[in-house]
Amino acid sequence: MPPTKRTEILITGSGSAGLTAATYLAQQGIVYTLLEQRDGPLTMGQADGVQCRTVEIFESFGLGEEVLREGFHVVEVGFWGDRSSTSTSAGEGDGNGAGIGSGAGSGGIRRTGRTADTQPGLSHQPHVILNQARMNGLLIGRMRGFGGREIEYGCRVTGVEVDYADGGEYPVKVVVKRRGMVERWEARYLLACDGAHSTVRKALGYRMIGDTSDAVWGVMDMVPRTNFLDIRKKTTIRSKAGNLLIIPREGESRSLTRFYIELPGGTSAKDVTLQDLQNTAKDIFGQYEIEFVETVWWSAYAIGQRHADFFHKDYRVFLAGDACHTHSPKAGQGMNVSLQDGYNFGWKLAAVLKGLARPSLLETYVLERQKVAIDLINFDRYFARLFSSKREASAEEFQEGFVKAGKYTAGLTAKYDASPITMDTGVAGELSANVVVGMRLPSAQAVRFCDSKPVQLATVLKSDGRWRVMAFVGDVGVAENRVKMAALGDYLGSRESPLQKFRLKDSDPDSLIEPILVGYGRRHEVELEEIPESFYPITGKNQIRDLHKIFFDDESYNKGHGHLYEHLGISPNKGAIVIVRPDQYVSAVFGLDDYRRVGEFFEGFMIPQKAELLTGRL
Repeated sequence: MPPTKRTEILITGSGSAGLTAATYLAQQGIVYTLLEQRDGPLTMGQADGVQCRTVEIFESFGLGEEVLREGFHVVEVGFWGDRSSTSTSAGEGDGNGAGIGSGAGSGGIRRTGRTADTQPGLSHQPHVILNQARMNGLLIGRMRGFGGREIEYGCRVTGVEVDYADGGEYPVKVVVKRRGMVERWEARYLLACDGAHSTVRKALGYRMIGDTSDAVWGVMDMVPRTNFLDIRKKTTIRSKAGNLLIIPREGESRSLTRFYIELPGGTSAKDVTLQDLQNTAKDIFGQYEIEFVETVWWSAYAIGQRHADFFHKDYRVFLAGDACHTHSPKAGQGMNVSLQDGYNFGWKLAAVLKGLARPSLLETYVLERQKVAIDLINFDRYFARLFSSKREASAEEFQEGFVKAGKYTAGLTAKYDASPITMDTGVAGELSANVVVGMRLPSAQAVRFCDSKPVQLATVLKSDGRWRVMAFVGDVGVAENRVKMAALGDYLGSRESPLQKFRLKDSDPDSLIEPILVGYGRRHEVELEEIPESFYPITGKNQIRDLHKIFFDDESYNKGHGHLYEHLGISPNKGAIVIVRPDQYVSAVFGLDDYRRVGEFFEGFMIPQKAELLTGRL
């Protein structure tokens, strides 16, 4: 029998969840093993909607420019309904008075409204369309850039158990079939990202709970030849012949388009043909002509919403992505939520394996992502009902529901419950009205102090495993604020500071917890020497002061004023301390003079390092 192989973390499945977790682990220098059942990388995925939050995550990995350059930007949504309907939102019709076929006759369709795809202020990043295969490719490239291990293809998991009989150091026992040969693995942890038919989930005896409706939809990627007016916009059509959702696709030809098509009641997904999809689409388009020049891919599916009854086994085996939640594809959530499962898990496991955080930190993965999965299923049911022809909503009601769902489809509604890393101190509403503990930190423009460059605050929050203590010190022209800023700076630079207490040997003072100062008002009236040195510590190979951690909410030279304090709901007279996690979610908010609670917060889950081993100066 071949010797048993051993690894710290075994990841099964190289989809969105597995690759994102592996990328974060690689960035943190954690050695992992990533097994994939397929014989090679994904060449053409079916997922394509990349929500704003996912673009933010790619930006934090240094991949934002590629996604923005290659993706189709979804800017506007068009709403179309029956031609016989006279209901059109004020100012939202065709823009030419009577409109296309407005009111006269029946059997056709007309535009009933328009709206922004992403409502202003939700995110500095757009909603884009980019094929999952390309998204995966970007992650694989970044994973390699971080020195991560290659994916091992042709490996199918056939058995999993958690067994502490040999001491428990590597309790996860996995049987793998690699191109006909059986291998045995031992791991400290296993992350199962092996899809809706997960063999890991089945091996653990876990079930998917939920239901499947009798609604059947078809989907096809094709090149249309049509005189329909909004073919290059995200568009919904609700007509007597059925419902259809248009998603323009990326690509230099600017012609590839995806249709989601509601099929008649009583349809069986397995009996659907391409001709059925094309005929139904033609009926829905009414008076507009459409030909299908080329069809790249098509499928049909019954809408189902399910999630796993358990998301972990002894907090050693964890489920992620489609292995623990499945739903319909119309809302564009699958790839995004799966990716964010892996993102949530990656930084936490890295902190545990590096000895920075207690293993109990991993319990928050289940607490947080199981709730997200259940919320996803509930949203998907709502979204499916919204689109259903059985639900006779008016054009206004449908558009209103679609707009209200926009924050969810942008990926910005996840709110994590209380835990050791999510602490609602009760002052957030008073000190930072728009900063919600447990949610991702909103972003707006600030001006970097050292070089006057205007930047989005979110771009400061790189996916590098670091926490941030963000000191919104308010208007430093106010004497009281200056006193509070100085006291906070002294604390962060002291030996009792969490920046000192929890960092690893020979690491920089900001290697685990990065101090960031955000002032308010005229930056040119403040000199660097007036700001505590703990906000520009000595770091790096050359041991020089890092001046890139200080920002002001001020007018920039060429990009106006970001009004960051107003966007976050922070008073320039009071200020606030905001603790931000390595995944850009808000952990806690404190008053400026309550700075000692920052240390108490980190003591709740981090492991103190021996003081005599620490080097580096603030």
